[in-house]
Amino acid sequence: MPFSRKVEAEAMPLGPELTADMVGIGMLFAAEASDEPNIEDTIRAASIEGLEDDDLRVLAVLTTWIEVHHPRVNADRLLRSLKRNNSPRVLAYWASIGAWLGKDRRLARLTALYDGPRIDILRTGTTFQLKRRGEDTRFRGTSMRVPAGILRDRRSDVASPIELARRHRTYRCRVQMGPSFRADMWAALEDDPQLSPAQLARRTYGSFATAWNVKQDWALLESAKGDPGFRTVC
Repeated sequence: MPFSRKVEAEAMPLGPELTADMVGIGMLFAAEASDEPNIEDTIRAASIEGLEDDDLRVLAVLTTWIEVHHPRVNADRLLRSLKRNNSPRVLAYWASIGAWLGKDRRLARLTALYDGPRIDILRTGTTFQLKRRGEDTRFRGTSMRVPAGILRDRRSDVASPIELARRHRTYRCRVQMGPSFRADMWAALEDDPQLSPAQLARRTYGSFATAWNVKQDWALLESAKGDPGFRTVC
């Protein structure tokens, strides 16, 4: 049977599970953290919770998290999964993120997700709030109209990159190797070295070819560790 690449999770986390996953990637809500949740699955689910269920607290913390941690987001994976979401509000939000953080060329591609009229973050009262408070500078000129002060921006709401690298294996591997499928596969093998290439690819949403190469490199280093002259260099 040919390998079929997995693009998104079979079911997105919701409710307490989503809260635990958000804490697990460094959003500091008052809840227990899940164990190393998938980063892109979590931020996509959080954006849906924030935009579709009007949970502005979640959306505020997510937006701050993105500002702090976007260099370690796998933009290819995120873009691929978002293309399967038909909610204009969610797509407008991520297009706005791409416009705001467009100096990161990987994220600039998110702007192509939405090309319709600007969408109000509030279901009612956005125009009044804009006249009263002005526009959130992060979203000025983007696909979303966001009044200032609606999305609280407080760095203490999210873990620092150092803190997250200490406790999230995949994030740590992305710091070492860059935010890639290869880094995610390496982290998965650290957790379970017995994964086959197909299992590895499905767990990380990557391609079979990449998983095969990572398995070969993993085996090479495992063999090298038996050499008395072996030294860890990364």
